[in-house]
Amino acid sequence: MSTKEKLSRLKKDPVFRGGGILFLLILFLAILGPAMSPYGYREQQILADGTYLSNMPPRIPLLKGLGIADGSRILRDRRADWLEDETKYPPGSILKVMNRRVSESGLEYCDVKVDYYRLMGVEEKLSFWLGTDQMGRDIWSRLWRGTRTTLMIALLAAAVELAFGILYGAVAGYFGKTTDLLMMRLCEIIRALPGVVTASLLIMALGSGAFSMILALALRGWVGIAQLTRAQVLRCREQEFVLASRTMGASHGRLIFRHILPNSWGSLITAGLLAIPSAVFTESFLAYIGLGIPAPESSLGTLLSGAWPVLDLYPYQTLFPALVLSLLMGAFTMLAGSLRRALDPNGRGQSPA
Repeated sequence: MSTKEKLSRLKKDPVFRGGGILFLLILFLAILGPAMSPYGYREQQILADGTYLSNMPPRIPLLKGLGIADGSRILRDRRADWLEDETKYPPGSILKVMNRRVSESGLEYCDVKVDYYRLMGVEEKLSFWLGTDQMGRDIWSRLWRGTRTTLMIALLAAAVELAFGILYGAVAGYFGKTTDLLMMRLCEIIRALPGVVTASLLIMALGSGAFSMILALALRGWVGIAQLTRAQVLRCREQEFVLASRTMGASHGRLIFRHILPNSWGSLITAGLLAIPSAVFTESFLAYIGLGIPAPESSLGTLLSGAWPVLDLYPYQTLFPALVLSLLMGAFTMLAGSLRRALDPNGRGQSPA
């Protein structure tokens, strides 16, 4: 099957189109999303009286009329005799009173749905589209800044894995014999190491930061790509076109990079794409357990880590980064699967109907 036919198959694959659109949308928001908000990702929102606007609910003016992201919140177990106290509930802040009940002590309690922005004395023109976190920072800005950080680290780590893995596997497969034996034994030793433990120890030794995170992610990821490259080189190195080039005096480097590897790019590109969602998940996990990018920088993992203690009270702080993380991993998985089907050298890949 020619390259043109493979590309035509790829363009017709709805999974590839869907994954590509999803990835481009996330990439667009990761680049420009923070600039869409008037609040910086580090900036704490404080009123004139010194009150921190922490854990504010989402409010999107265009959706407010539909009752979605309208800035409301239900306050539970509130004393009913305080409802008329304007120092506790400013005029217009109470939207609905529910579930009135009398306690054993004779006091009446209820649940109150309030306009939380009015309750906190926030100006009507101010809105936090996804709310604020415990420190009073805008979640919209931090979410897309964190997505950019996670995506940058994952892409760089996958690039390092792909480059080093291809080089290592090509040398092992091409020269074979003792060289191949020693290099593959080293791969097996590295692959036997527990990934998360090794990455954690490396980050603790080098300190938190983008460089140590990329190094930790690439430490074991290149092994699988090296083994795949070795298998591809072993398959091609004795074929007639390689033997003919060798007879004509082609150098080892030319044989590897001009004749052997170009016949394996389909499998290698797919492996590289599949390495990205793995790197995204691992980076988020390491950040979640406290080994990620140091504050005040954000990533998807640090956002999830910070939101976990208040999951029961403010579930939206966990929902948004978890949703972006899932969509990002899904987009790359869809792209890699479509590439694998389109670049199938035997033409056996099938696009979904």
